Amino acid sequence: MRIDQDETIREPLLINERRGGFKTLPFIIVNESFEKVASYGLLPNMVLYLTMEYRLENSTAVNILFLWSAATNLLPIIGAFLADSYVGRYPMIAFGSIASLLGMTLLWSTAMIPGARPPPCNQFSDSCESPTMSQLLVLYICFGIMSVGAGGIRSSSLAFGADQLVNREKRKSSRTLESYFSWYYFSVSVSVIVALTCVVYIQENLGWKVGFGVPVVLMFFSTLSFFLASCWYVKLKDKASLVTGFAHVLVASYRNRDIQLSGLVTDEMYYHGKESMLHVPSEKLRCLNKACVIRNPHEDLTPDGSASNPWILCTVDKVEELKALIKVIPFWFAGVLRFVNLSQSSFLILQASSMDRHITSNFEIPAGSFFVFYVLSLAAAVALYDRIILPLSSTIKGRPVRLSLKCKMGVGIFLSGMSMAVLAVVEYILCSIAMQEGASDRTQAVGHMSAMWLVPHYVLLGLAEAFVAIGENEFFYSELPKSMSSIASNISLLGLAVANLLASFIVNVVDTSTKTGGAGSWVSSDINKGHYDYYYGILFVLSMVNFLYYVVCCKAYGPCKGESNHKDLAFERVGSEGDHL
Repeated sequence: MRIDQDETIREPLLINERRGGFKTLPFIIVNESFEKVASYGLLPNMVLYLTMEYRLENSTAVNILFLWSAATNLLPIIGAFLADSYVGRYPMIAFGSIASLLGMTLLWSTAMIPGARPPPCNQFSDSCESPTMSQLLVLYICFGIMSVGAGGIRSSSLAFGADQLVNREKRKSSRTLESYFSWYYFSVSVSVIVALTCVVYIQENLGWKVGFGVPVVLMFFSTLSFFLASCWYVKLKDKASLVTGFAHVLVASYRNRDIQLSGLVTDEMYYHGKESMLHVPSEKLRCLNKACVIRNPHEDLTPDGSASNPWILCTVDKVEELKALIKVIPFWFAGVLRFVNLSQSSFLILQASSMDRHITSNFEIPAGSFFVFYVLSLAAAVALYDRIILPLSSTIKGRPVRLSLKCKMGVGIFLSGMSMAVLAVVEYILCSIAMQEGASDRTQAVGHMSAMWLVPHYVLLGLAEAFVAIGENEFFYSELPKSMSSIASNISLLGLAVANLLASFIVNVVDTSTKTGGAGSWVSSDINKGHYDYYYGILFVLSMVNFLYYVVCCKAYGPCKGESNHKDLAFERVGSEGDHL
């Protein structure tokens, strides 16, 4: 039977010809871009600030940054849920902007106020004071507030900009949205490069007071930019959340667990909406099908055809949405370890600081700026793939071709693992040179090995991210229903948050287990006395195991939408034989 579903009504836009449109986008993009410059500009050198000014152990400082990054990447997902379900996007961005400005100002105060951190001392002296509990508490509060602020801005900024372009003329709306997304991602890329070069350079050459003050100024203009256009914004009301719908399916399937599903099914026994294209659920994960079975139409349905209790009866669409999410979780998990490899930037900064970073006799690259090689290689890989590799392959094949989504992700996961192998080899050579020069006996001595040997690692990492990140986002977007686009665009952030927690756990295990018996830790505070090559070797082995796990996931999942079985991990045709997003 066809049942009219009481769908969530799309809210009116409070349409006013003077509201929304392109004139609001510069304010939103500037808000996001300046926030990115400010926050990304703080992260690279933060490990140096914690170890030099607060005199924390390397492993402790890196763990703090792992937890900070985890919170910063997890809170946007929570923010997106709150914005969509309760408070709306405009209040969420406004709150996030103010919180970010407050957090950065407090962090700046730790550099400006001498009593906010341990007093200076000679690094070769044994009488250096450790930070007090109150000093560490202030530091943790700074990180926490900045994470909350980032969660507010990043959860809603992209979607809020798209809200401004909703137009009754669908063609015009789609063209403007495409242009907006292009400019948005371009501005974010430029922001990261500026943060990793200019802001990091200022911190290293002008000190922490100026280096932390610049992000505060940028965040002030970011907040000001957002509020300046408040009277022009289109502000949509909050909508029902998919998370609540998933909870309905899980609870309903459990409460209906006594239902016996027969092999012969008809659409008359399932609850589906009038506009729904799905009348019967799929056979995979059949236990969830019980959530949409109509046992008694008089009790389960209201007179207008809607479910009398969504915690007992759900639509087929909701059931299939949850099934789709569960099916892609193994692929999401395979991408987590590549984020672990990507999150080693704090150790890499310490490693670069112990190497010769001079380009000329008068100029040396700041240790925190080497990450820019990753950004540049990522951008170059994307351009080469779209503009050279695909056209050339299509010319050779005589037909349009593209790399399948699974193959694209697989290449990225493999290259991510190889980047750790390269890093382990470089660190092994660096340790050997340090021992020959006697640098291992001198605390934090700088070796004669050029830091440019770290560039191959960053290049491989950038190539890996170009393949796996784009392939992953495309995979989630194409495999999940259109109603789950917001989840598809944020699920990678959840992986990054989990990866930071996992990276912290790995560092703790390595640090604790290698210090037993009086031996020095592999992740020693003095990088010349540690065995970071062994640590990177462990990450390489884990990455290769993860790659094998990914291959198994590909075989178990079957073909993606628009793919045939024999083209899962190869170049595929594009066109009449099955194009996919």
